Amino acid sequence: MRKSFFVPVFVAWLLFEAPVDAYLDPGSGSMLLQILLGGFAAIGVIGKLYWNRITSLWKRKDPQGNSH
Repeated sequence: MRKSFFVPVFVAWLLFEAPVDAYLDPGSGSMLLQILLGGFAAIGVIGKLYWNRITSLWKRKDPQGNSH
């Protein structure tokens, strides 16, 4: 039943598409790269900030309270 619905919708979409005057500037790729690299940098900074909390889940606790 679902296939029988999507096939005519897809065909109609292909038949009634309109031309679009879109232009991607050469700087668009550079901006996308900057966004991706900034995201990776942000993930790295967040990881560094919370590294002690993450690793404390696997560390053994000292019964005397010393953190050696």
